[in-house]
Formats: sequence, structure tokens, C-alpha cells
Amino acid sequence: MKRNRSNKINKIRTFALGLVFIGILIMYIGIFFKENTVIMIISMSVGLLAVLSSTVVYFFIGLLSTKAVIVACPNCEKRTKLLGRADACMHCDQPLTMDKSLEGKPLDDFHK
Repeated sequence: MKRNRSNKINKIRTFALGLVFIGILIMYIGIFFKENTVIMIISMSVGLLAVLSSTVVYFFIGLLSTKAVIVACPNCEKRTKLLGRADACMHCDQPLTMDKSLEGKPLDDFHK
């Protein structure tokens, strides 16, 4: 079974996209409580906070992305961004590292 070792930047972007959809879903659920305005307002507010927090996450990952090191993947030979000590290729999920002490180790062991 292949483990999902997606790039850190893509994982954070996926989380932010999930926040957008969850926020819209929460706001949509609030429409069903038109009679109870308190629940509707709370639902709309929580949904709006989720969408706004996704904007903050997107801004944060944009800042991190500008500081990431661009390397050529030895496996697929495409350019990818390396965030932190170890990361995976955006295209082929090849474990990548700039730290010599982590070379040859599985990507799951990098955080230990």
C-alpha cells in the first residue's frame, strides 16, 4: 500500500481549501434555521470565520512558498520546492532532503 507523502506546501493548500468548503457548508446549514435567528447568525459567523481563516492560511503558505528552496528532483527531473529539512517532490512524491544526515532514510523517519 502506497502512503500519501505529498509535498508540505500542497498539504497546507489542501487544508486551506477544505476550510473554504467547510465554511461554506456551515453557512449553508445556517439557512435551514431561518426561524431561529440566533442559530442562523452563529452558523453564518462560524462559516465566515472558517473562510477567513482559510484566507490567512493561503497567505501564510504563500509567504512560506517564497522562502522554499527550488531543487531538481533526481527521480523525475522536474523542479520542485523543498520546504524545511525534508520534503517530497510535488510531482512524483520522491523523498528529498538537503540534510546529509537524513539521506537514505524513509520520509516518515525525518520527523523523529
